[in-house]
Amino acid sequence: MNLKITGLNFDVTEAIKDYINKKLERINRHADNLISVTVTLSVEKVNQKAEADAHLAGKDLHVEAVEQDMYAAIDVLMDKLDRAIVKHKEKSGDVRGAKPGVTEE
Repeated sequence: MNLKITGLNFDVTEAIKDYINKKLERINRHADNLISVTVTLSVEKVNQKAEADAHLAGKDLHVEAVEQDMYAAIDVLMDKLDRAIVKHKEKSGDVRGAKPGVTEE
C-alpha cells in the first residue's frame, strides 16, 4: 500500500505521521485490495480538517472529518474510512450471494 501524507497550511510532524500509520494498520486488516491512500491535513482558523482518498481495486473512496483537534480529526477520519471500506467489501461480496426467491432460516 502506498501512503502519501500532505499538509495544507500545516507542517506534518513525525508524530502525526506515526499516528496515521498506526491507525491505518487497522484498516489494512479489512482491505486486502487497498492500493494507495492519500491523507491531506489542513488547518482552517480553529477547525482542523483531515481528508483521505483511498484507491481500492475497482473503487475510489473519499472521506473527510473536521474537528477542533488534529488527532481527533484523524481518529474520526479513520473510523469513517474503515466503515466505508467494510461497506464496499460487503457490497462487492453480495453480487452472487443469494438466489432470488430463496430465504435463509
